Amino acid sequence: MTLERISAEQALGTLADYSLVIDARSEGEYAEDHLPGAVNWPSLHDEERAIVGTRYKQISQFEAKKLGAALVAKNVAEHIQREVLDKAREWQPLIYCWRGGKRSGSLALILDQIGFKVTLVDGGYKAFRAALVADLPQLAARHHYQVVCGPTGAGKTRLLHALAKQGAQVLDLEALANHRSSVLGLIPGVAQPSQKAFDSLIWAALHRFDPARPVFIESESKKVGNVAVPEGLITAMRRSPCLRVDLSEAERVALLLEDYAFFVQDIAFFCERLGALTEARGKATVEDWQARARSGDVASVVQELLVNHYDPAYLQSIRRNFDQYETARVLAPRDHTADAMNELARTLLAA
Repeated sequence: MTLERISAEQALGTLADYSLVIDARSEGEYAEDHLPGAVNWPSLHDEERAIVGTRYKQISQFEAKKLGAALVAKNVAEHIQREVLDKAREWQPLIYCWRGGKRSGSLALILDQIGFKVTLVDGGYKAFRAALVADLPQLAARHHYQVVCGPTGAGKTRLLHALAKQGAQVLDLEALANHRSSVLGLIPGVAQPSQKAFDSLIWAALHRFDPARPVFIESESKKVGNVAVPEGLITAMRRSPCLRVDLSEAERVALLLEDYAFFVQDIAFFCERLGALTEARGKATVEDWQARARSGDVASVVQELLVNHYDPAYLQSIRRNFDQYETARVLAPRDHTADAMNELARTLLAA
């Protein structure tokens, strides 16, 4: 049988056609980024890849290849024993590795010899990454967006969650980035994805969406924590119609105390994050906030953060960057609760 090969550009549009997408690279390579929906069957594990690479540099290419072949054969056998014995003849995997195809080719050859129809991505992950980066701007431009705006604590993310629950198309960039998009937006114990993985997550979401229906998205800045929103998407967002969520100051404080409960529970961590605002707000102000937080008065600190720090910066940024903000439709939930946001989402979608 002959192994079928497709280009990375073809793979972009046909991932759903395969029974399984298999990444034959090491765990570390896979963790940095991978094709959407791919599972990891390493032909060489991270530590094995390092050992083979060292042998290649210090001894010879021939000796490295012998060791690599033995390790790959062992690993491929384990994958087949674990994952393949229950597969029907109709099972059709798409396989890729980094670029050259040796690691994916080893797995593909054996699966092919068993009798499965196997497809390889020409140029591997490297070619796919280049194709995805090239495709993202036009994919982003294909959709029309409703940009959910509003100051910090207004409930933008809660509204997005409510819209998604009711079947709307929602691109939640903060959820994809594992970050709440501010100096205090770090989520304890949760790592952000790499830039490559963030791009892939956005591409996969946009690829699933129906261009005939709106995509609801929050009015993010160019960066969400340490990752950047792709240029084509940020450009499309900033030209799109806006929806402005309005909540009272007291409701916003209550919402933030709920959503950032980990700060209330870990005052030392809260004070540490407040320290990042020293340059912007001054040492005396930040030390006052830290002292009040330690005394248990977190609510007043949050209120001052909103009024003195976040609100002025947000208003200046949103007016400068989002073309249709001044004509935004105003949305006024009755309060900050999930029930109120669900009610608002129903009204919005019905309209």
